[in-house]
Formats: sequence, C-alpha cells, structure tokens
Amino acid sequence: MTNETQVARPDTGTWQPDVLGPDYEQLTIPLGADPDGEGTVEATVVRYRAATDDTATSAVLYLHGFTDYFFQRHVAEHMAARGYRFYALDLRKCGRSYRPGQTAHYVTDLALYDAELNRALEIVRAETGLPVLVMAHSTGGLVASLWLDRLNRAKGAAAQGITGVVLNSPWFDLQGPSYYRTVGTALIHGLGRLRRMAKLPGPEASTYGDSLHHTVSGEWDYNLDWKPLTGFPVHFGWLRAIRMGHAQLQRGLDIGVPALILRSKVTKFMRKYGPAADVSDVVLDVRQIQRWAGCLGDRTSIVPLEGARHDVFLSSESVRAKAFEELDNWLTWLERFDAAKG
Repeated sequence: MTNETQVARPDTGTWQPDVLGPDYEQLTIPLGADPDGEGTVEATVVRYRAATDDTATSAVLYLHGFTDYFFQRHVAEHMAARGYRFYALDLRKCGRSYRPGQTAHYVTDLALYDAELNRALEIVRAETGLPVLVMAHSTGGLVASLWLDRLNRAKGAAAQGITGVVLNSPWFDLQGPSYYRTVGTALIHGLGRLRRMAKLPGPEASTYGDSLHHTVSGEWDYNLDWKPLTGFPVHFGWLRAIRMGHAQLQRGLDIGVPALILRSKVTKFMRKYGPAADVSDVVLDVRQIQRWAGCLGDRTSIVPLEGARHDVFLSSESVRAKAFEELDNWLTWLERFDAAKG
C-alpha cells in the first residue's frame, strides 16, 4: 500500500524529493511549447534510490497508462531486489507533470511522447551505463510499442541499450462492440479533427477505481487528483490519436527486442463495483490483447493470469505474487538470451 504527501514540484534541472518518500527522487524534463496549444509542457522522471544500486546489472524505465501515474513502489522495490536500477516516467500532462490549465493526458499524436521517452532513456543510460528494460501498462503499452518501433527502425532498439519490454495489459484495440471499430472509428476520426476537445459521451464509471483505492474497496493509496476513481474525461482528439496508434500497431511493428505480455485471464465489463472487479480486467478486452500480441514483430511471450486486475501488479496479493513469479522467470530467460547473443 502506498501513502504519499504532496511535494512542491522542482523548477530546476536537479533531482528533488518525490511524493513517494525519502528513497524516491524526481527530475523535471522541460519540453517547451505544447504542440496542442496548452502552454508549456514538462515530463517527470522518478528514480528509486535502492541500497542495491551499486551492484545493479540492468535498469528499468517504467511507463504508466491513462488516468495513471507512477505510484507502485512495490514494483520498484521488486525490480531493485532483482538487480535493476528503477526509473519511471510521468508523461506530459500526467500525474506529476500535469500543470494548471492543461487537459489531463491530452495529446493529438502519440508520437509527441517520443520527446520525453527519448530524453528519459538518455538520462537512464547516462546515469547507469546499464542495459534498459522497458515496462509499460495499458495505454503506456501502446505508446511504448510504437516508440520502440520508431526507435528500432531509426537506430535499432538494442543498439540504444534496450534489452526487452514488459507490457502489463497493453491497450491494442478499442474495446466494445465491433461497430465501435468500424463506423465508430470513422466518427472518432471526424470528430477528432473537427471537434477535438469534445468529450466522449456516456455515464462515468468508477468500477476500476473502486476496486483499487483503499477508501472504497481496495488496498492501494494514491493521489485521486492524479488518478481519479472515475477516470479523466476522454476527448475525441486524444481518442483519434489512440485509434491511429492502434491501426499502426495492427499493421505490424518491429520493436526489435523480446516482449513479455501479462494480462488477466478474463474481462468483465461492469458499471458498478462488485467482487468480480477484483479478479478480472474491467477496463480492456483481454481477447484483443491476445489477438494483436503477435504484431510486435519480435519474440513475444503471453501469460494470462487467473484472478488478475487490469493492472496485474495491483491484483490481490496472491495474484500479484504469481505475476512477479512469471516476470522473474521471463527475466531469467531474457538474461540467458542476451548472454547467448554475446
């Protein structure tokens, strides 16, 4: 369980105390004027300072999803114990990087995130000199996959020090009835161009948030301003960018490194919280994750987890222990695979 208090955001290019406590620090990445017209944008790198840093053999760069930010200290601590130096990135307008007057998580092109991803990778590599494992959740899984494809085609992902990617319930397609992905997508593209700030209609649902947050039914404590129970509004300009990203992924990527995909075994879409929300993915259709996993273009391992939530590492204790076990098994394979390549 996490417990955090607000810390003033840093205005300099130095590491500052982070909201997660004394072992965590944050660094602001200035990104200049927002191409989407919402002032100046910044991203934030978070690092975990562990006693094992001096003996680490690899590093992690973690990327959050939509209506999310990095708060999963248990993930950082697990990876540090495994021999990884841990870094996470809060993207522009997300979590620590949100600024007053901006629209949370809003971009009209997912490729805009390349600026902070490239800079974060440079920071991790410069500080550690170690190979880097990318970890990403949900929308972050789509963003990371597209970024790695562009990086690999331009310079080679492995040549940039990246060894693999772990995708935690990545968002590979639009959930819901099939007409959402046909007629609905045409409508999204039209509205995304002409009325990009219009919001997707429909009732708010707090099912997933209720299953997580300790004030309702869950065990996790996080900042509800940065991760509200009902989620942030979905704007058509952003959703158009997502659908364009989906289309690109489904045409086939070449990320250049092996991938592990962890997901729940079942989906259960629910308008209100119930016990089933604690043992299934209530956000994405896991069949779509399975269907499109082969589009990453390299060795891909897919592990369905019985009883997992949408964020498998926020599942119940026994299930997340299984998720960490599967992760560790794959990391052992990845280390041998890299060693065999020389």
